[in-house]
This record gives sequence, C-alpha cells and structure tokens, in this order.
Amino acid sequence: MTVKERYARVIEWFSASMPVAETELHYENPYQLLVAVILSAQCTDKRVNLITPPLFEAYPTPQALAAASVEEIFGYIKSCSYPNNKSRSLSGMAKKLVEDFGGEVPSDLDSLTSLPGVGRKTANVIMSVVYNKATMAVDTHVFRVSERIGLTTNSKTPLATEKALVKHIPEGLIPKAHHWLILHGRYVCKARRPDCLNCGLTSVCRYYQKNG
Repeated sequence: MTVKERYARVIEWFSASMPVAETELHYENPYQLLVAVILSAQCTDKRVNLITPPLFEAYPTPQALAAASVEEIFGYIKSCSYPNNKSRSLSGMAKKLVEDFGGEVPSDLDSLTSLPGVGRKTANVIMSVVYNKATMAVDTHVFRVSERIGLTTNSKTPLATEKALVKHIPEGLIPKAHHWLILHGRYVCKARRPDCLNCGLTSVCRYYQKNG
C-alpha cells in the first residue's frame, strides 16, 4: 500500500465514522481557548474543564487576568499539572496580549508564539480552531497515532510529523483531521494498549499488520 493510498483510506474512514470532530475543551471566545490550551499541556481536557469556569468568572477578559498576581492565578489552577509554571505563563501571556495586541488573540504563528506559554503546538491549535487555518497541532496522541497507523514513518519530532500530515492531508480537512487523530488516540488507539478490536482502521494500520 502506498502512502497516498493509506492516507486516502484513513481519511475516508474518519470522514464516515467521525463527521463531527471538535476540541473537547470548553470555551466561549479565543481568549478562553488560549487559556484552556495553555492549561491542557500534560493535563487532561476533563481536568481543564473543571478548572476554567471559576477562573473565567474571576478573570473574564485578558485585561482582568493581566491585573491578577501570579499567586492569585495559582489559586484557581493549582489542581492542574505544573501549576507554578502555568500561573506565570498565564500572567505573562495576558500582559503581553493586552500590551502588544490590544487584548485580541492574534491569528499568525509568530505573534502567537511571542506570548509566554505558547509554543508551536498551542499556536497551531488556536490558528486551526479559532481561525480555521490549515495548521496541524501535534500532541502526544497525534504523534503516536500517525506513527502507528503508518501516516508517518520513524518520525522523530512533532515538527516532522506535522510536516508529513500537512503534506498529505487536503488543506480543507486539516483542522478536522487534527481532532480525528486526537480523539482516536484518546479513546481507541490508546498509549498503553490500543483497542484494535474496536478500530475500523485495522485493514490499513501498520501497527496492526505487524502486531495484530
């Protein structure tokens, strides 16, 4: 099976089995999504969704968050992973967002990654989800699932995976494909034990052909 054929089959299956694929983070505007994605690093979406309602009630705008102390922010997010670092990142992000961008979440990679706590993956999520740009955020699920299925081969870095996926997935599908791979990795193609019996991709999956 060629790479092109594998991508075509995978896209066909996801299109039929998961026509709606969206982020599981709860948010109402770009600012809230940016905060949620920063908090989600090495933390479950379920945990983030428990943390954000009181946080957003206390700091409904970037201006409100920028005015808060790191210690105050910590009090709201202490149950997530790495709360000390994330408190500093959120404080710095909000201040820079207000000072440099008038409180508006930017839509380009360079501007987004200039914000504290925002790396390429987070920036790609914002550009994809908020601005519907053809950017592929590669988290641990996307990295693992792409390699297992065979969408990538011996990919060493998230950037290499990102480039391969963007090259082979039609531009208009890239924002949705990001969520296809995340959700598949979260609920079916799990890290420790992939649930191959309940996966519709076994006929094209390199991992299954080798281990099934």
